[in-house]
Amino acid sequence: MTTRPTETTETPLGAADPTPRHAPSGEQVVLRHGPHEAVVTEVGATLRAYTVGGLEVVQPYAADQIAPASHGAVLAPWPNRLRDGAYTFDGTDHQVPVNEVGRMTALHGLVCWVRFEVSARTTTDAEDAVELTHRIVPTSGYPFDVLLTVRYALTDAGLTVTTTAANDGTQRAPYGVGFHPWLSTRGAAVDDCTLRLDAETRVTTDDRLLPVGTEPVTGPYDHREASTLAGAVLDDAFVGVLRDADGLSWAELATLDGRTTRLWMDETFGSWQVCTGDFINPPSIRRSAVAVEPQTCYADAFRTGELLVVLEPGASHTSRWGLVLA
Repeated sequence: MTTRPTETTETPLGAADPTPRHAPSGEQVVLRHGPHEAVVTEVGATLRAYTVGGLEVVQPYAADQIAPASHGAVLAPWPNRLRDGAYTFDGTDHQVPVNEVGRMTALHGLVCWVRFEVSARTTTDAEDAVELTHRIVPTSGYPFDVLLTVRYALTDAGLTVTTTAANDGTQRAPYGVGFHPWLSTRGAAVDDCTLRLDAETRVTTDDRLLPVGTEPVTGPYDHREASTLAGAVLDDAFVGVLRDADGLSWAELATLDGRTTRLWMDETFGSWQVCTGDFINPPSIRRSAVAVEPQTCYADAFRTGELLVVLEPGASHTSRWGLVLA
């Protein structure tokens, strides 16, 4: 089923500019359950906004904007960076487009700017949910027939995001997925927030932010206990993921309003990425929120094989993560 782009009425001359007739992020799907409200977009299956009782959980962007810094993006079939956009898989060399020219990397996969289809919509007393699908078009750079399904569901417990990648082709496919929510500080400075992160190992990087090794977390990188972000400059991946009795790993951002945003990821995710946004563009959003990104694998996995998922023909991979405002 293909949905129609959102349409708005025309505004008389001399009035403020109207929202574009066709929003850059396409159709806007609004989910509501009790005090919870989320907006999911057709383009990229992005989480554009999520609030609880009117309080921001993620930093939103406007319907008439292009997502400014991968806000709410689905990162598939690889998250983070791929060196030179080049990799070898099962003996064949592949080249995908380089879209981060300054670092000569292919950043955040292939689906951030494609249209998904709303394949299911469910509203019950227990949940309000939407499912979106996109079949990745096989190309010489990624010649694999992978159907991606992303489901957002609001319940009393918060937001749960379930992603399934199914290999409908005849050859093995490399795969990874991540998500890019910018957690809202609800008006506080990042320096006045604290972070707790279930990870004991940091991935070290070169000047292109590509991995060169790992080391135990220390100093400003050690957030196993809630600790201040004052002065912390982060754009780092973390492994050595710690889990609770249910197999979940948690990140917690506490703000001056006494509330804590809690993000969990299941055992299919092997890495966290945390970014304080010091060097992103546009400059107006630098250190205005904290990106906390669940990742099944981290940068350059198509080349290194670290935490890489290999989908056999006919196989699928399902992962879950979610958000709670405490």
